[in-house]
Amino acid sequence: MRRSKQRMMFIVAATCLGMLAAACGNGGSSSTSTTAASGAIANQRYAANDSGTPVTGGTLTMLGTGDVDYMDPNVSYYAIGYLGLRLWSRSLYTYPAVQGQTTNEVPDLATANPTITNGGKTYSVTIRQGAMWNTTPNRQVTAADAVLGLKRTCNPAQPFGGQPDFSTLIVGYADFCSGFAKVSATDASAMKAYIDANNFSGVSVDPSNPQTVVYNLTQPVSYFTNILGLHAFDPAPVEYLNYVPAGNDLAQHTISDGPYEVQSYNPANSLDFVRNPAWKASTDPIRKAYVDHIHVNETGTQASIQQQILTNTPQADMEWDSFVPTNDIPGLLASNDPRLSLETEYSTNPYVLFNTQSPNNSGALGKLQVRQAIEYALNRTNLIQDAGGPKVSPPLTQVLPPGITGSAPSYNTYSYDTTKAKQMLSAAGYSGGLTLKFLYRPANQMSSKMFQTIQADLGKLNITVTGVPVPNADFYTKYLEVPSTAKTGVWDLSLAGWSPDWYGNAAASFFPPLFDGRVLPPTSSNFGLFNDSTLNPIIDAALKAPTEAAAGALWHQADVETMKQAAIFPITDPNQAVIHGSQVHHAIYMAPYEQIDPTNVWLSN
Repeated sequence: MRRSKQRMMFIVAATCLGMLAAACGNGGSSSTSTTAASGAIANQRYAANDSGTPVTGGTLTMLGTGDVDYMDPNVSYYAIGYLGLRLWSRSLYTYPAVQGQTTNEVPDLATANPTITNGGKTYSVTIRQGAMWNTTPNRQVTAADAVLGLKRTCNPAQPFGGQPDFSTLIVGYADFCSGFAKVSATDASAMKAYIDANNFSGVSVDPSNPQTVVYNLTQPVSYFTNILGLHAFDPAPVEYLNYVPAGNDLAQHTISDGPYEVQSYNPANSLDFVRNPAWKASTDPIRKAYVDHIHVNETGTQASIQQQILTNTPQADMEWDSFVPTNDIPGLLASNDPRLSLETEYSTNPYVLFNTQSPNNSGALGKLQVRQAIEYALNRTNLIQDAGGPKVSPPLTQVLPPGITGSAPSYNTYSYDTTKAKQMLSAAGYSGGLTLKFLYRPANQMSSKMFQTIQADLGKLNITVTGVPVPNADFYTKYLEVPSTAKTGVWDLSLAGWSPDWYGNAAASFFPPLFDGRVLPPTSSNFGLFNDSTLNPIIDAALKAPTEAAAGALWHQADVETMKQAAIFPITDPNQAVIHGSQVHHAIYMAPYEQIDPTNVWLSN
């Protein structure tokens, strides 16, 4: 699932990032879920694992079923990619593993909150002295590295998928990226030459301080500090210019400024992290780095991982990209197992995705009536059961989940109505039915179940749904992020998931990347290639709104229009269930990574 990455919780505390008062205003708790039972589990888990004296040392073993998207900080845009980056790539701002504050951005490499001047259009960020790259010899992380990191985000080989969050905000960025797109996507030296020869005024080094990076905006916005926490803004070492961004060569030559460095990376098989001797605890307020070694095994299955962790099998400490099977959650809740954490996410995850540019069936999914017919034909109640039931996966009938500015009280544009669905399909000229290809991940239990449910629901309309099974690691990078696979009809329907890139005033991280048809993958995450001439101006107006309240009204309008045009079929705003072995302590769930934070746990002797 995308990050957005990666299914996140929303919380705002009194220490919300400083001067952006408009970004604060709603509250919640990251330690409890929407049900009393899961809240008790979360609190019990925290009490059981946050007491006692931390233990340093040992090997933490994490078990998963798939790989990161990219071992490239300025390109990765996937929850598990972000989880890996947490270990070895530091951001300007990030999230602390502190109960009740896990979604409040705080300074990481930055010494403090940004200094905001020029009527809210200039942000200055100073990088900590003593934060070092593990080069030979070790080298200070500088503002020039931050400039380089942002330049790399729109490389022609694999651009960062979240660019719509900021592409029109940073002065000169769009023009820089337009020129960069013309450079060979396979020639690292040509990309290096372009970066070295081209600058833009939206990002620069303060001439009075080589540790201060300055960002100039086209307009004031209330959420730019939150944007600075994206890994896209991570500083990058100059050595990365020797490699094609996101490529295998770079993945085997990573450079770390975090507490761990990459000892080995075997794609889709394993990752090993060991202590980074260049890292100083005194320069890192976020990561305690108690364990010496972190081993990630990516070759498991969801069922086997669950069994190993439940039985406290040695070398089965935590999950990686795997989660508690939905069938097991009710029993774990009933037993009050302290190892279980069930946390609110404030996301739309998953949703049914329509490939609006598929040529299959004479372009049927490009027709509004066909998509609307499918909306009426899908039984959300059954899909919720596939996801563990309403306590685990509360239903969502709109784009924006509760807790995001612009989310109105629940409304449902399409109630389940097979009769109406048949009538609409017939009126669209498809009374004889359709054959649709469904892209899914068989390694994921819920993905498989929902495929079967959708297959059965649409079968009532004489729509034949055939499966296109793909590995977890390929699902986004080789299929959804590649527009040609959509345009050539490799798939018609799929499941995807989305969470805000920040919290609260965060609708800007939903609509531009997901539904703005003027920006397509891989630069965005509009996997269905949806485009609506009515929606696009609403998005533009909301992005320019002078206040959060004004933006909220426009984002709700965008939500209504998106559902009217049947861009997606929302299913749930879920609670995430994760589990760990009894030997793991200080197990704090982090919504940005959809997992417990491995940089702050310790192990029993």
